[in-house]
Amino acid sequence: MTVPSVLIEALGLTKVYAMGDQTVHALRGVSLKIASGDFVAIMGASGSGKSTLMNILGCLDRPSEGHYRLAGEAVETMSADQLASIRNRRIGFVFQQFNLLPRTSALENVELPMVYAGIAAAGRRTRAMAALQQVGLEQRFGHTPSELSGGQQQRVAIARALVNQPQLILADEPTGALDTQTSEDIMRLLTDLNRTGLTVVLVTHEHDIAEWARRKIVFRDGLIVQDLQHDQPGQDWIECDPAGPLAAELPLAS
Repeated sequence: MTVPSVLIEALGLTKVYAMGDQTVHALRGVSLKIASGDFVAIMGASGSGKSTLMNILGCLDRPSEGHYRLAGEAVETMSADQLASIRNRRIGFVFQQFNLLPRTSALENVELPMVYAGIAAAGRRTRAMAALQQVGLEQRFGHTPSELSGGQQQRVAIARALVNQPQLILADEPTGALDTQTSEDIMRLLTDLNRTGLTVVLVTHEHDIAEWARRKIVFRDGLIVQDLQHDQPGQDWIECDPAGPLAAELPLAS
């Protein structure tokens, strides 16, 4: 059996914030690996550290201490421009509130990451239409967000996340603003994308949404307190090691 390659490698991540005369330890030495092609749900109460971890994994923030490699690239020492480049090349983001430009068509919203990547207009349109087709919205390419339902807006946001062909989708409460049926539709879409080999990591408060993932990581007080896995929704969760074998000696790619 082929062993999946590791996409995310983290060792001893800490994040400390100064708030007035207080010091907040958002992460307290978190180590984990996430394999390429995995589907991971991250859970925890507000202030548990899950959003801080997502910001670091998404190259939106750096750890105070520790090491992080994304697809073998050391991230923690990168400059702001280097972080922007790796975000554009390797990561697609999906947010709870969709974050679409309100007066801009679905097609133009999906094209936006390619504008930042310097892709020519003709190529942008072709790839954006293909991404909209992938999420089942090619017939709505000319509609603005106000002309789309919440579920359709989230599909546009997912198409935008896909358009630069990332290795990783980071989804922050992607169903938080949606009703139950639409949430299931979005999770089914993310599951289908994951089956093509795309790695999906999502933050959620909802246990039924986490059930779609194959791995569930639970945070409390800046620490991983549970790391569980199952093969498919409905199966019992079983414990797994957050950093794989020899977690204390996490091997980082050279």
